[in-house]
Amino acid sequence: MARILAFDYGEKRTGIAVTDDFQIIASGLTTVDTKKIFSFLTDYLKTETVELFVVGEPKQMNNTVSESEALISVFVTKLGQTFPKIPIKRVDERFTSKMAFQSMIDSGLKKKHRQNKALVDEISATLILQTYLHNK
Repeated sequence: MARILAFDYGEKRTGIAVTDDFQIIASGLTTVDTKKIFSFLTDYLKTETVELFVVGEPKQMNNTVSESEALISVFVTKLGQTFPKIPIKRVDERFTSKMAFQSMIDSGLKKKHRQNKALVDEISATLILQTYLHNK
């Protein structure tokens, strides 16, 4: 089997998570400067086989799309055009940032480390991927 990559796309940074080859475990991979995401993916795909991209879909409490969806939909379109052989699924990402921050507290990270927004983005991508795997 191939891996699944998930993205918590942001204007400045994009958190990335990945499954193992058997698509059982979701793990944080990295956080990339959003401007460099496509060069990162091009390099990553040279050495790893990816069968699916999962992208967070920001929704409001009333189930309408969030303002940030405009930026994310541009990313999703370009992702599909750049890597047309890899399908893309969207997953509701409500509360992932709050859950990521809470998991940092629960794991005992000191306040200084919890302020690392890149780590929050990576954990958020992992939560998006776990949600996809759970609902699959």
